[in-house]
Amino acid sequence: MLEDFARQAPKLAPWFATRGWVPYPHQLRMMQEAVAGRSTLLVAPTGGGKTLAGFLPSLNELSKEGRKKVKGFHTLYISPLKALTVDIARNLEIPLLEMKLDISCEVRTGDTPQNRRQRQRRRPPEIMLTTPESLALMLSYADADNLFGNLSAVIVDELHAIADTKRGQLLFLGLARLARLAPKARFVALSATIPQPDHMAEYLSFDGRKVAVIRGQEGAKPDISILLSGKRVPWGGHMAQHAVGDIYRAICTHRTTLVFVNTRAQAELIFQGLWRCNDHNLPIALHHGSLSVEQRRKIEAAMARGILRAVVCTSSLDLGIDWGDVDLVVQVGAPKGASRLLQRIGRANHRLDEPSQAILVPANRFELLECQAAMEAALAGDLDGYPARPPCLDVLAQHILGVACSRPVQPDELFAEIKTAYPFRTLSRQDFDQVFAFVVNGGYALKAYERYHRLVEGDDGCYRIAAPVIARQYRMNVGTIVEAPMLRVKLRRGPVLGDVEEWFVQGLTVGDTFIFAGRLLRFEGIRSMSVECSVAKKGEPKVPAYAGGRLPLTTGLAGRVRSLLSNTRHHRRLPPEVQDWLRLQRNRSQLPETSGLVVESFPRGKREFLVAYCFEGRNAHQTLGMLLTRRMEKMGLKPLGFVASDYVLGVWGLRAPDAQQVGALFDQDMLGDDLEEWLEDSSMLRRSFRMVAIIAGLIERRHPGAEKSRKQVTFNADLIYDVLRKHEPGHILLKATRQDAAWNLADVGRLSDFLQRIKGQITFRRLSHVSPLAVPILLDIGRERIAGEALDELLDAAAMDLIAEATDPLEAAQ
Repeated sequence: MLEDFARQAPKLAPWFATRGWVPYPHQLRMMQEAVAGRSTLLVAPTGGGKTLAGFLPSLNELSKEGRKKVKGFHTLYISPLKALTVDIARNLEIPLLEMKLDISCEVRTGDTPQNRRQRQRRRPPEIMLTTPESLALMLSYADADNLFGNLSAVIVDELHAIADTKRGQLLFLGLARLARLAPKARFVALSATIPQPDHMAEYLSFDGRKVAVIRGQEGAKPDISILLSGKRVPWGGHMAQHAVGDIYRAICTHRTTLVFVNTRAQAELIFQGLWRCNDHNLPIALHHGSLSVEQRRKIEAAMARGILRAVVCTSSLDLGIDWGDVDLVVQVGAPKGASRLLQRIGRANHRLDEPSQAILVPANRFELLECQAAMEAALAGDLDGYPARPPCLDVLAQHILGVACSRPVQPDELFAEIKTAYPFRTLSRQDFDQVFAFVVNGGYALKAYERYHRLVEGDDGCYRIAAPVIARQYRMNVGTIVEAPMLRVKLRRGPVLGDVEEWFVQGLTVGDTFIFAGRLLRFEGIRSMSVECSVAKKGEPKVPAYAGGRLPLTTGLAGRVRSLLSNTRHHRRLPPEVQDWLRLQRNRSQLPETSGLVVESFPRGKREFLVAYCFEGRNAHQTLGMLLTRRMEKMGLKPLGFVASDYVLGVWGLRAPDAQQVGALFDQDMLGDDLEEWLEDSSMLRRSFRMVAIIAGLIERRHPGAEKSRKQVTFNADLIYDVLRKHEPGHILLKATRQDAAWNLADVGRLSDFLQRIKGQITFRRLSHVSPLAVPILLDIGRERIAGEALDELLDAAAMDLIAEATDPLEAAQ
């Protein structure tokens, strides 16, 4: 194979030799498949030259003497992250310069200035690096055929991170169109963490073409450890402020450290904590998606130059960015998935023969169990699988309009093309026709309004945009990323108390109570962008705010945590105080099991508590809590509220259920009428509709000449939602809304699988006092959002009585 490489790549082979490199077998295989014109999926660990392997065939083709320069792009590289496109462009400069290749390579993202975008269309570079949104934008222009018609290769990086998202669905609709515009183009996908490569390869088979799956050689196993700050593992808390000093000491002993956290709020807190103890004045930076473009670029450039000792970051730096000086990754908080953990660990030590070093920092005892399970899964290469997402009809609507902005569309031809995109392979003609009709005139209830008439049919049976302004509106609003806004919390006839994340409000129904700004508030409804409340005179918070991260615990990792808990032989791998915690749980009650469900109930104060050890992630638990309290109300158990973590669901009320009632509470039929009633009563569907309407193009966030405020967007969405529910309840966007709510907000599919799995396997324990494993979830009841170090200190103080009660040997003997 090396001889073939030297013969086929007369400029690349000497460059490898001057650097003292020998191409990896998977790099040579990529060259061979490209010569045969086949599409490929490359799965190789970080440090194995995966990105270079994707570009080698293109560099070779473009480097050959006497080649004919064609019009438009030769190679298109697509990344889910803007920062990654910039980093890859920077890395490509080196081989292009050292091989003295006259190859143009440019970046096109939302940050690219307008004058450069226009110049790129007039004089397209041979290699274009872009994002899914910018690809959709470029495909909407009338010259898309000229830009993409001579494509030789399309490279999709970090395929696993985008495949089953709305961004991924928009991307693959665009790639299906590229396959029609450039039928000879090869499609290449790259990833380090794909659990089912043969399945993922189908995403590249747009017209039935075969896709070669290439697996790179395995690298050194990562060196992963779990940090126990002061040999102490807190019972509760989510911010890990107790470990900041230890994290700082780890930074001091390494060249460059990436400190990953799960939320932007946690990033800010950890960054502030590190600066407070930064006695050596080390250059430590912060990077997350809410920072300005200029600030993020400044940090990325500083990292590339190797002048920073640490960066505290969120998923904004998860993917693919190769900074050679990074020799340590710290994951603060539980990673929520083995694939995510490996992806983050891969940012350290980009060499196959050297192990990447990582430290996991659990914030509490359940997170320590998750960290242990994630570490074992990562070392075993047991990656997380994700369920396939059904076709997103709002994304489809956006794509149809984008195609029409570029050229006249014929419905039959467009339907056939869309079906070649893997996420839309199951799309029915009925759904397509309904979405197409919506794009044409808004549907039955909205077609009386001229503003929703976006396409007109010609005598040739093709549809064209009704006016040039339609194309301008589309291009200003393209994409599927809709920021979940913060909502103002306001007293009726009173002041604004502050802001709360929209996700928290989505599950509230009128009459629910929650704690905010030190007050017990009663939810009265949503008006525009404000959560209207009144001061509750008495009672407990029915839905207290939860301060944990929003990343869901994956199904595979949840199963490993249950297995770790249920098998006492595995406990010896845990710290002594955590072993004692689990031993006390066995004495007081029992440990959660691998397959069934353990439910405890016990009195405390004047209330009865029900604790279920579900391990299905906070989204599913939040939905389960809403449904359980409705059922308990109907049973006369008088529930007062619930709180959910990734691991446990806790409900409190005035009466305790018996064993028979517990079985009925967790019956699978709750996903029928109970779910329908809750969805209708809550604001969840209304909020989901706003996001669907924006993506589908029914409501523009930005309009030529002006940008709409969030208040205007919400008002318009609420008005249209009410009109459709009244006059056209079968509207395709209402169907998309319910589908979206079930997938994103309620995690109904996972909840359904859980209820089916535990059927007939529920163990109910009636206890006289709180159990050790129930302490963390009880600590979450009624808690407020507290910034800084005070959070964990207050939790520790509040925990003392609970811990004493849960660990009293006399109580355990009763």
